[in-house]
Parts: sequence; structure tokens; C-alpha cells
Amino acid sequence: MRLTIALGGNAILKPGQNGNAEEQLSNVYESCEQIGKLAAEGYQIVITHGNGPQVGNILLQQNSAKNIPELPLDFCGAQTQGFIGYMIQNSLLNVFEKNNLDLKSTSLVTQVLVDKNDSAFYNPSKPVGPFFDRKHAKKQEEKGEKWIEDSGRGWRKVVPSPQPLKIIEKELINDLIENERVVIAAGGGGIPVIENESNLEGVEAVIDKDRAGCILAQDTNSDFFFILTDVDNVMINYGTEEEKALKEITVSEIAKYLKEGQFGEGSMAPKVESAIKFVKDGGKKAVITSLSNLKAAVAGNAGTIITL
Repeated sequence: MRLTIALGGNAILKPGQNGNAEEQLSNVYESCEQIGKLAAEGYQIVITHGNGPQVGNILLQQNSAKNIPELPLDFCGAQTQGFIGYMIQNSLLNVFEKNNLDLKSTSLVTQVLVDKNDSAFYNPSKPVGPFFDRKHAKKQEEKGEKWIEDSGRGWRKVVPSPQPLKIIEKELINDLIENERVVIAAGGGGIPVIENESNLEGVEAVIDKDRAGCILAQDTNSDFFFILTDVDNVMINYGTEEEKALKEITVSEIAKYLKEGQFGEGSMAPKVESAIKFVKDGGKKAVITSLSNLKAAVAGNAGTIITL
């Protein structure tokens, strides 16, 4: 069986932590211990991950630095793929060694194709980076950027979030899997690129990590797609007396809840949409759950399990 696992932000940085290297590496190692248990049972594993806080920190560092040119968002995404990929790769190798597993892991800087005419480019909506005051936001708007007031916490830059179409390094990823590598790819949703005549060109955008994870799962012919987040189950009527955890559910049933607006647009909705797409397009099942439930979810005993 082949699994694609999309690690949520809490697998790398937990709430309340300051995000230093030691904390992030410790969190990643804990995550990789869970993944190592599955590898020991013979599952082929593909991993992707989020990068929101890490990109935010890079943007904050750039803003604070003097006389150093700022790098565009695709460069920042590539940076996070590198160091987060390194942490996962390093941790997995140590877990494999500890458990006497003859396996290797490889992280891959991954580009993801998007449509240059995607409507998202005409309506930037994805907040990125740190919070600033209105004065700073207004100054940046004068340079052509779009900024919004976000949840009463300050002003943030917003960028396009186009739909992923294809993993550029698909063939290489599959070659690595066939050579018994645990592959880490498409981190942070991948580096968004467009086709410009005969060239690939990076763009100032952010691809949703779970949507790109779905494409990665499909491109690697994965049987199961696991979306790991900070909750055990998808909920309906969240925060009310009628709150209910969804367990085993069909695509048509959960699509109905999605249409009703049960899931937050900036949080759970993309995860549910990605799970639906994976199963509708031929995947055996998709599961949304917490990292601690991963092994039980693979056995079908935990999480929100979505099937046809």
C-alpha cells in the first residue's frame, strides 16, 4: 500500500512555541516516529508539509534587514522546502536507524504548475507573512500590493492562491519511490510556476498545501491520502450544542455539508475539498485526523474516513 501524508503546521511548530530550530526539529522527530511505525509495516510513504509560519518568519526577517534585497515569494517557498525537508529527512533517517529499518528518505524541491489565467491572480485572497499596522500596509499598497485587515490582529499582505494542476517533478518522485525512498515533496503546496512560452516561471503566489497534496497523492498512485491537522475529526455544527464529529462518511454526504458552509474557508474547507477530489478521482480513501491518530487511522480506527 502507498500512502501520501500531508503534515499540518503542528507537526513542525506547536502553538505557543517561538519557533527556534531546536523546537521545530524536536516536533518533526516526534512526527517521524509515527511515520516510522508505518514504514516498519511495509507501507510506501510520500510526505508533504505546510510552511505558513516559516514563510512568515522569512518575510519578517527580510522586512527587518537593511540593505539586503527582498526575495520573491517563490524563492521564500523554496527556502522552506529546503530546511523543513532537511528536518524531516534527517529525522526519518534517525528513526529508521533506531528501528533497524533498511530505508532512506529524500527531500525534493518541488515545482507545481498553475494556470497563468487562474482567477486567483485577479483576486488575491491568501494572507501571508506577519501582521503590521495600517501605516505600513498603506505604504506597501502604494507599491501595488494588496493588504487586508486580518481578524482584528493587524494588516497582512494577501497574494493569489491558484489551483494546482501538475507536479513538475512527478516522474522523478515516482522513480525515487520505486527505489524504496520515503520522499518528501511539494512542501508548502509547492513552488508555483506558470508556463510562459517554452519556459517555467515562478510567480508571487501560494498554493494550498492540501490541494497540492491531493495532486501529489494522485500523481504517485497512492492508495490512501492522509491530511493531518490539530483535530481528531472533522466537525459539523462546530461550537454549538449540536456539534458532531464525522467518522466514516461518503463523498456525497460530506460534499453536502461542504455546500452548506459547515467548514471554514480558510481552514477545514480546503482539506475536505482535497479529500473529496482524491476519492472521486480514484483513490481508495482519504482521512482527516490528528498526527497522534495516524497509525490508528491507517488501520481504519480513527479520524474522519472519506470513501466513495
